[in-house]
Amino acid sequence: MTPLTDLGLKGDRARVLVLHTGGTIGMRASSQGYVPAPGFAARLADHLDADTRKALPDYDLEELHPLLDSADLAPNDWNRLVTRLAVHWATYDGFIVLHGTDTMAYTASALSFMLGALDKPVLLTGAQIPLGEPRSDALDNLVTALQMAVHPDVPREVGIVFHQRLLRGNRTRKVHSQGMAAFDSPNAPWLGEAGIQLRFLSQGLPAGATPDFTPVDFLSEAVALLTVHPGLSPTLLESVLGQAGLKALVLMTYGAGNPPGLEGRLVPALHEASLRGIAIVNLTQCLQGHVIQGAYATGGALSAAGVTGGHDMTPEAAISKLHVLLGRGLAGEALKAAFLCPERGDITPV
Repeated sequence: MTPLTDLGLKGDRARVLVLHTGGTIGMRASSQGYVPAPGFAARLADHLDADTRKALPDYDLEELHPLLDSADLAPNDWNRLVTRLAVHWATYDGFIVLHGTDTMAYTASALSFMLGALDKPVLLTGAQIPLGEPRSDALDNLVTALQMAVHPDVPREVGIVFHQRLLRGNRTRKVHSQGMAAFDSPNAPWLGEAGIQLRFLSQGLPAGATPDFTPVDFLSEAVALLTVHPGLSPTLLESVLGQAGLKALVLMTYGAGNPPGLEGRLVPALHEASLRGIAIVNLTQCLQGHVIQGAYATGGALSAAGVTGGHDMTPEAAISKLHVLLGRGLAGEALKAAFLCPERGDITPV
């Protein structure tokens, strides 16, 4: 364990780039509620006292335009982030992305799949309460992320730093809409935590060299998600599967991967869609555990219909991974094989 006062900075001072995309951390109150606001760098400097700055690496803050409420995020915004990382990769020792909490887990997952193996950490953070507001968690989250980004033991991968935790980006879910501990990784251990000392609990993924900065040709209509529930209409399922441009469906089923029969129409509809080249992934609605598609007859029928069990992957990781793989031109068996490959730590090997 390394004391906070001995962060192992490289050279004279390590340098971190902070990319501000928007989100609650930098918002300001308006008559319509909190809205994205420019000028976060100056506001942050006002809140960092001299003693805190001494314990932090040097950092530059780049504000992306336009700033986003993360609920408005689209896949092409992931390309925008990767482009900025590519421009600055050689200049900095670590990277922080300030992001809204609503879709932070999607962006962290997507970046992990787009960039591949890393030789430097990319850490996302944000806040439940904007910087400067009473009881804001913004400064604590950002200071922790800055210190972790240059720590010699930090895993070289895409992570989320929130409420004293470092989580693998593609294993993370937002689990609380109002609590400060807004994120967790229910099916994977934390990568690190910040108490009196910074502790890293996992060696992380194997480090790589220069990441892959190739833009992805995203098609926003390519991936859909459907959650089964009592009373789900077979017509709705068939309508979703018949959408123009659909290339993949994430199906959220019960328990260990069990779907309803939908009057005998579910499996034939899925089979027909699979034959048309639509990739269908089966995930559990449960927060913990994984899909065992053959545990019950109803689940086993999905395998015969061409449905792929998603094991313990999060919905956020599944959706973003499908977007990335489809955007890179994969289809058919190659798509299924790549989807189930756990090289970014997104699936527990079976």
